[in-house]
Amino acid sequence: MFIETEKTPNPATLKFLPGRDVMPGFATADFPSVDAAGSSPLAQALFALPGVSRVFLGADFVTVTKDWDTDWQMLRPQVLGAIMDHFVSGRPVIDGGAEGSEDEIEVAEEDREIVAQIRELIDTRVRPAVAADGGDIVFQKFADGIVHLRLQGACSGCPSSRATLKHGIENMLKVYVPEVVAVQAVE
Repeated sequence: MFIETEKTPNPATLKFLPGRDVMPGFATADFPSVDAAGSSPLAQALFALPGVSRVFLGADFVTVTKDWDTDWQMLRPQVLGAIMDHFVSGRPVIDGGAEGSEDEIEVAEEDREIVAQIRELIDTRVRPAVAADGGDIVFQKFADGIVHLRLQGACSGCPSSRATLKHGIENMLKVYVPEVVAVQAVE
């Protein structure tokens, strides 16, 4: 099994491509801590490595974020080994089947059309580009003209994420959806 490794805009995060599906479709799973990794044998194996602080599972990739005082030169081979061992063993990525990171969101009746436009733009224009960098951006809510988005994977904690939100996503949404006045990240 050959696993490619790619740098991301976040220097604390690397993207690992195992050459097979990790999560189907738009489903993703973000594990910001070892305590959150209970449903994923793969995430548990990665958190067992010293220095791993976050694990994100995308459609065909795994991003791993390290502690700032951990060196990739030491951690990278261990991560590659853990990912390879996991897939070779045939264990599931998520126990009980894949569950996506998208929750059902309550939307006011008057905002349904606006939210549908926002979600369509995010799913077709933003998420594929962000996935290429090892992360994901998920719609959370729209209220008072503000679009609330959750950053995951390489995007979480990335030094350039604020610029991406404000200059990229916010400007694009304002052009296509005039009701949007701002974009804000939520944890």
